[in-house]
Amino acid sequence: MRTFLSAIFIGISVTLILTIKGLSVGVLDDVKERAKGTGADIAIRPPMSTVLTFSANMKGGEKIVARVRQQPHVVLATGVLIQQLEIGQNIQGINLDEFTAMSPGNFYLEGGPFQGPNDLMVDENYAESKHLHAGSTVNLNGHEWHVCAVVVPGKLSQLFAPLKTLQEMYSATGDVTAIYVKVDQPANVQSVVDNLKDLLDGYPVYTMEELLRAMSVDNVPLVKGFTQVVIGIAIIVGFLVVLLTMYTAVLERTREIGILKALGASPGYVLGILIRESLLLSVCGSIAGIVMTYGSQFLVHKFAPPFLRQAIVPDWWLYSAGISLVGALLGAIYPGLKAARQDAIEALSYD
Repeated sequence: MRTFLSAIFIGISVTLILTIKGLSVGVLDDVKERAKGTGADIAIRPPMSTVLTFSANMKGGEKIVARVRQQPHVVLATGVLIQQLEIGQNIQGINLDEFTAMSPGNFYLEGGPFQGPNDLMVDENYAESKHLHAGSTVNLNGHEWHVCAVVVPGKLSQLFAPLKTLQEMYSATGDVTAIYVKVDQPANVQSVVDNLKDLLDGYPVYTMEELLRAMSVDNVPLVKGFTQVVIGIAIIVGFLVVLLTMYTAVLERTREIGILKALGASPGYVLGILIRESLLLSVCGSIAGIVMTYGSQFLVHKFAPPFLRQAIVPDWWLYSAGISLVGALLGAIYPGLKAARQDAIEALSYD
């Protein structure tokens, strides 16, 4: 039972690593999928913005959208207003006709277009997590919304409202937060980007390929640092679990170790037995941790906020197992040396 529980505890540390890594990858993949789902070729951000953050709204942004539309090779340009509701969750105001013209494919799963200023569209994932359907009502930050449609996921946001409604609600008349641009031909995208950079000095202008490439865990210092901290904690947990398990095993097997040494077993042989046991414990724990990751993915999908997604990251299985092995080896060194140095006579007389 002690060995089984030790393997489970090691597995929990492996699950912790894979879950945190899976969440960071899953959330960023979801953001990338939604950005790609706009159907745009170019994205324009407010000044001082980064790939994943917005500094502020573009004052008079609708006038900027009108100027962008007049540029050569631009087929369509539309502005959106983004307002954060809570950490990781925002609502985006859209011009519905422009947005659906830019975004390819079917959009509605239930219901239909905006009919009034307080209409709200929610994507399928959000609707499932909040048990919403077309015709439902939902309160967001004190404002009562009527759900007019459930839409397909992966189209920019999970929550959509009429652009004019959000502008009036947040005193942002005429403002937008981002502009998405559709170009007539892929070969003209870079020339349009260069033209827009000259036209809009100080505004970050990205091709969608550049934007998607930049959305990675390594480009988000906070996420990268947090993952490294979690890995460090997992190594400590693995070390302590194996240390306690192997130290207890040495105490319980004092007489057995004494018999081995009396029969001629060398200190290296005794140390090797305990090292191999700790490595086997670590391998079993790693396998258990990988299996439990599927359980944590189910729990995240079932109970976590709808903006959280956990990906399964097979490329990190070997990394997490290696981290577990390092913790196990470190934890086995002291008990192994203690056992190897035991005097055979004292061990045989141990009660």
